Amino acid sequence: MLNYKTVLLDLDGTLVDSAPGIVSSIAHTLKTLDVAVPPMQELLRWVGPPLPESFLVRAGLAPEDIDTALEIYHSHYLDVGAYDSKLFDGMGAMLLALKTAGATIALATSKPITPASVMLHHFTLTSFFDVVAAAADDESRGRKDQVIEDCLAELTQKGHSTQSIIMVGDRIHDVEGARVHGIDTIMVRWGYGGPHEWAEAEHVVDTPRQLHQILGIPGGRQ
Repeated sequence: MLNYKTVLLDLDGTLVDSAPGIVSSIAHTLKTLDVAVPPMQELLRWVGPPLPESFLVRAGLAPEDIDTALEIYHSHYLDVGAYDSKLFDGMGAMLLALKTAGATIALATSKPITPASVMLHHFTLTSFFDVVAAAADDESRGRKDQVIEDCLAELTQKGHSTQSIIMVGDRIHDVEGARVHGIDTIMVRWGYGGPHEWAEAEHVVDTPRQLHQILGIPGGRQ
């Protein structure tokens, strides 16, 4: 029996291991701008938060250089990076189980809509989602609370329930964004977050089976 009628899902680090393509595109962007490329462990921290924020805060770019950085990044990512990723084990089965059980499924990602759509199409996941909410292609409305706000508005417009709802993600931005709207979060440990982020969530899971149990759907790998 479903524990939640509506499930909001993050993309990068939750459904898809997209770090290799994102990191390579960030590195390409920084090299093109003649900015020092941080170590891999630091670049992994870029996966999840809105890119303009990371270019500004983590790379130290001037505000007037952000648009150029985003243009370089998106060009490389759409050509190469988006395809350098893989679906996390068990996530296809999880989506199928949710859909079969009658859940409403929505994507809520800070990734811009074009690369998000490309990735869903690449992994043949598009048909699972009743709503796809993402940042605009110019990276506006990319904060997680804004994405979730847009997601809830579209769910309401389409007549779906927003009362029995949960957010599934892997970073603190998912928790904080959902909390703005009074929504609890399940954090997955196979993503890009860390212990201090997991501690903020209402639920934390190590395996797809545990995720299935909290969502109230059968199956799931160990």
